[in-house]
Amino acid sequence: MQVRRVCVSEESYERELKLEMSSEVYDCIVIGAGIQGSCTAYQLAKNKQKTLLLEQFVLPHSRGSSHGQTRVIRKTYEEDFYVQMMHESYELWAQLEREAGVELYRRTGLLVMGPENGEGFSRLKATMQRHKIPTVFLEKQEFSQHIPNVNLADGNGALIDTFAGVLYADRALRAVQRLFQSCGGGVIKDGEKVIDIRPGTEVTVTTDSGVYRGRSLVITAGPWANTLLTHTGLQLPLKVVKINVCYWKEKIPGTYSVGQSFPCFIEMEPIEGEYDIYGLPSNEYPGLMKVCYHMGSETEPDERDKQTDRGDIDILVRFVTRCLPGLVPVPAVVESCMYTVTPDHNFVLDSHPTYGNIIIGAGFSGHGFKFGPIIGKLLSQLAMGQVPSYDLSPFRIQRFQSHARSSL
Repeated sequence: MQVRRVCVSEESYERELKLEMSSEVYDCIVIGAGIQGSCTAYQLAKNKQKTLLLEQFVLPHSRGSSHGQTRVIRKTYEEDFYVQMMHESYELWAQLEREAGVELYRRTGLLVMGPENGEGFSRLKATMQRHKIPTVFLEKQEFSQHIPNVNLADGNGALIDTFAGVLYADRALRAVQRLFQSCGGGVIKDGEKVIDIRPGTEVTVTTDSGVYRGRSLVITAGPWANTLLTHTGLQLPLKVVKINVCYWKEKIPGTYSVGQSFPCFIEMEPIEGEYDIYGLPSNEYPGLMKVCYHMGSETEPDERDKQTDRGDIDILVRFVTRCLPGLVPVPAVVESCMYTVTPDHNFVLDSHPTYGNIIIGAGFSGHGFKFGPIIGKLLSQLAMGQVPSYDLSPFRIQRFQSHARSSL
């Protein structure tokens, strides 16, 4: 009998603890502590919002889309709205650097190569000129003297976005999370998987460890966005793909290094494949250059490593052989990442069509990291019921009218 009383006491204590946890009401709960969720939580906390940031994995982790040491930062876009947002994103990254006291960005320049008369490359050039982005246009005959050890394909043009560079991704994510926690009212709970969301004037979020309530909810869960949205009766046309992040050995160490002022690069419409190929100078792994294909094979986020397709690596082997003669054309290191891709490759930044206090940031399609601070600002504005500082029509759920569907 005595043992049974102890058990009952423990059970009731746990029940009381859960009720106690749920009695506290946050101004906002953010689900997903990648770069978008962490920047959103930080912006909310800076605006004196009592904010809870939930993460299903123990931090730091490499299961989502925000890990890894480097990302490209650039203003080089075909669309005006991305260029306008990147103007401010650069300013916000610089502000974060100052607040955190750590270097988050290194200017390297970005080489863009693409079919000279192709629609995409022509539109890119026009957008850069329209926005007066500092750009060097390279003529075919002078290309090799400016960019040694790169073969420019026949018919390709080349330009350099001189202010582009490398973001130190892991370092940036840690810095934002640290700044968020240093704000009054900023709490991170990692290792807590969300198992239920109940919409209402106050949104109730249940994890495998507790129950939390918030006046608003922001979902920035990357590949798990649709899993969570199921609880709210919504599904978005999001495709999760596994990316093989490949590092290639320099035949002569330093050939493509950041120390030798080698730039990041993007090749648009490469002859080897349907999607862009991009690279960053050797930096995080000395003697190894990151070169990746900007698409992968569809996967289930919880079973990422079961996806073993290497079609993207085959494309890269052919590209490296043709374009980067100073690299050994076999990847020396292959890491994994996931993209969550929308049909038009533009983000989702919007409130839920049924529940106005549930905000969704999703579908960053492999190019969202550099926008982290500005996306955090925009999602926090939506969560606080403010008018966002940019026109969000390119990012509204409404554009998927034939795709987005109720899951109730």
